Amino acid sequence: MGSQTILVVDDEPDILELVQYNLEKEGFAVYTAGNGREAIEIAEKVIPDLVLLDVMMPEMDGMETCTQMRENTKLEGTVIAFLTARGEDYSQIAGFDAGADDYITKPIKPRVLLSRMKALLRRGKKSEVAKEVFEGKNITINRDRYIVAVNGKELSLPKKEFELLSLLVSQPGKVFKRSTILKEVWGNDVVVGDRTIDVHIRKLREKLGNHNFKTVKGVGYKFEEE
Repeated sequence: MGSQTILVVDDEPDILELVQYNLEKEGFAVYTAGNGREAIEIAEKVIPDLVLLDVMMPEMDGMETCTQMRENTKLEGTVIAFLTARGEDYSQIAGFDAGADDYITKPIKPRVLLSRMKALLRRGKKSEVAKEVFEGKNITINRDRYIVAVNGKELSLPKKEFELLSLLVSQPGKVFKRSTILKEVWGNDVVVGDRTIDVHIRKLREKLGNHNFKTVKGVGYKFEEE
């Protein structure tokens, strides 16, 4: 983890100092910025592994900053997460729509924040290409052979359930929007409703366990290892 770089963006100096201190204790290289414009300038120079963004900032807010970073090809491998006191559903949805990988609400304990940062960096944008074999703590998926095993016991899944599961586990912790799921699993030429996704998620929960599948209200679903 020591070689990984994090850019922390917040207009409150006390927040910047606290987060920087805790991240540097873990061996991260940390840069800070007080607004979105400054953050973009720094990001283009250092190409951080992860950007931690506040929402409400002067000159350029976090949403616009995130949008511009996502449009910058230099930063296509950078993970972006919001760290903000705004916890409303509509604000979180706007954050994911802007291209964020995670949305973290203040206050949060430093140790919990560090854990979230490490998890985000482990799955980072640079490893988006799915492996043919996914091996989790309890679940193993072989995409080439269409095999799923839970605690060593093989399960037979219908094709769409398997494809949905494969998509979610390709990036553990990432929230997949409903539109993305429909496009990747069912394709643009097939007309299905949101209810179709819900039904398939319910079936996967019944077969693999409820704890791995998380619903993000108004956005979509994600797979998390526990």
